[in-house]
Amino acid sequence: MAANRSRDDEPRLAKPVDETPTRRLATLRREARHCRRCPLWRPATQTVSGVGPAAARMLLVGEQPGNQEDLEGLPFVRPAGILLRELLDEARIDVATVYLTNTVKHFKFERRGKVRLHKRAPASEQAACRPWLAAELDRLRPEVVVALGAMAAQTLFGSGFRVTVERGR
Repeated sequence: MAANRSRDDEPRLAKPVDETPTRRLATLRREARHCRRCPLWRPATQTVSGVGPAAARMLLVGEQPGNQEDLEGLPFVRPAGILLRELLDEARIDVATVYLTNTVKHFKFERRGKVRLHKRAPASEQAACRPWLAAELDRLRPEVVVALGAMAAQTLFGSGFRVTVERGR
């Protein structure tokens, strides 16, 4: 099977030496649009890359885009995005200073009639997206990384991480 894969199936995670962090993130977003590492790209509307300033000191990692994120091409638009922005505001953190991304870059769903219902991406699809998150971390080098959800935490800390066990630590 691997012998039949074309070079276009592999992610292009170039690491330009002389680009500014902002240009390096823009390059990464362009490269992610052509990702074919797993089958999620086929039914999805588009790749949902991270957004925020290249100088962000804080990176918030969600699990995977939802229907609205897939349609708009941006992470955390609604309803989770609305709640996240309210909580950031309450904590006196300006969302414009934070980089927002997800562990999985395409919307995984199950169609029920005209409705697309969220479905959790399996481990293989999560693993296929890890190079993109790793590249974002490499380019940003944030001081603080916050995992929003079990999938995000397991991506960052390993598959043995359990929110129920680690909560409060």
